[in-house]
Amino acid sequence: MTAGRPLLERLRNAGISPTDSEELRLQKSLLFFATGLISLASMVWLSIYWQLGPRFSSNLPFALQLLLVGNLLVYLKTLNFNVFRLIQLSLFLFTPFVAQWSIGGFITASGISLWALLAPIGALLFIGTRESGAWFFAYVFLTMLSGGFDYYLADSPSSWQQAVPTQTTAFFFALNFTAVSAIVYLLLRYSDSEKHRVQQRLQEAHQLLQIEQERSERLLLNILPAPIAERLKNSKEPIADGFAEVSVMFADIVNFTRLAEGLTPQQVFAMLNKIFSCFDELAEQYGLEKIKTIGDAYMVAGGLNDARSDYTGALADMAIEMCRLLRDDANINAMHLELRIGIGSGPVVAGVVGKKKFIYDLWGDTVNVASRVTSEGVPGMVQVDELSYRRLRDRFDFHPGQTIHLKGKGNMVVHRLIGRREAGAAPGA
Repeated sequence: MTAGRPLLERLRNAGISPTDSEELRLQKSLLFFATGLISLASMVWLSIYWQLGPRFSSNLPFALQLLLVGNLLVYLKTLNFNVFRLIQLSLFLFTPFVAQWSIGGFITASGISLWALLAPIGALLFIGTRESGAWFFAYVFLTMLSGGFDYYLADSPSSWQQAVPTQTTAFFFALNFTAVSAIVYLLLRYSDSEKHRVQQRLQEAHQLLQIEQERSERLLLNILPAPIAERLKNSKEPIADGFAEVSVMFADIVNFTRLAEGLTPQQVFAMLNKIFSCFDELAEQYGLEKIKTIGDAYMVAGGLNDARSDYTGALADMAIEMCRLLRDDANINAMHLELRIGIGSGPVVAGVVGKKKFIYDLWGDTVNVASRVTSEGVPGMVQVDELSYRRLRDRFDFHPGQTIHLKGKGNMVVHRLIGRREAGAAPGA
C-alpha cells in the first residue's frame, strides 16, 4: 500500500508545473481526478451491463475510455491544458447523449444522459463560473433535444430501439443516478479538501511572512528610533528634524586602545559587547535613545522622543549608573576599565543619512560640546556643560565649576557631577 502512494501522488500532480497558480493547480488536479472517476465508472457500468445480458453498448464505453486516456497522454506530452480541458469536457457532454440515442430514449437507456451533467459541473470546477454557463446551456439543449426525440418517436416502430428488459432499465436508472451523484459528491468533496489545503498553505506562508516582518521590524528598531523607522517605511522623503533643546552624552573608555593591544580581536569584541550591551539596557530603562557606538565610545541622547520629559536628569542618572557598573561589577569589567563621560545640552539636527547602510545621527554645536567635554574629562567622572548644569543643579550635587579650554570652543565652564541629591538636602557648592 505504501508503494502505491508515490504512484498516486505522481498521477495526482501529473502535468502540474511549479509556476502554476494555486487555482490552476486545483483545476488540473480536479480534472485528472474526474477523468479517473469517469473511466473507472464506465468500466464498472460496462461490466454490469454485460452481466445482465445486453452487449450492444460495449463499443461506446470502450471508445470513451480510449478517448479519455488518449487525450490525457497527449496532454502529458504537450502540456496544453486548455485543449485537454476542452476535449475532456466535450467527451463528458456528448458521449452520454450519443449512448442514449444509440440505445433508444430516456426510458430505454435508463437516463444515461444524466452523465452529461458532469460537463457543466466540471466546467464550473475546472474553468470558472462565467464559462460554465455555456456548458450548462449545451447540456440543457441536448436534454431537450433528446426529449423531443422521445416525444415524436414514442409511437414509431421500435426497430430503432434496442430491446432492454424492464428490470435492467430500472436497475440502470438507479445505477446512473447513484453513480453520477457519487462522482459529483466526490468532485465537490475533493475540491473542498484541496481548497482547505491551499488555504492552510497560504496561512502557513502568511505566518512565515509575519515572522519575517516582525524580525525585520525588530532589526529596524535596533537601528532607528521607532518614530523614525515608521517614517522611513511610509515615506521616501529625506528625514531631518531640528530640536530646540536636546541633551547628548558621550562615554569614552579610558586608554582602551593601549589596553586592547595585548588582546585578540575576539576578546576585544567580547569585552566591548558586554559593556555596551549593559549600556543599551540602561538607555532603554531610562527612556533614552542610543545613537551609535564609535569605536570604544558610546553616544546616547535624551529629548528626541516623548519617553521622558526630564531627559537631562535621566542622562545624569544613567551616567552615574554606568560608572558604578564598571567600578563594582567585575563580571562586566574584568580589566578595571574607566569611563570619561560628558553631557551637553542645546539645539541639534537629527536625521537619517544616505540610502544604504543608513544611520540615525545628530549634528550641531551641542554634539561637538558634549564630545569635547568628554575628551577633556577626568576618568571615572561625569562632566556637564553650563546649560546641563542649570537643568540638573536642583536635584544633583556638583563639584565647583571649572574653566577649561575646549578645542574649537575656547574657554568654557564645566561642572563635575557627584550624584543625585538626597531628599531634603540643601544644595551644595
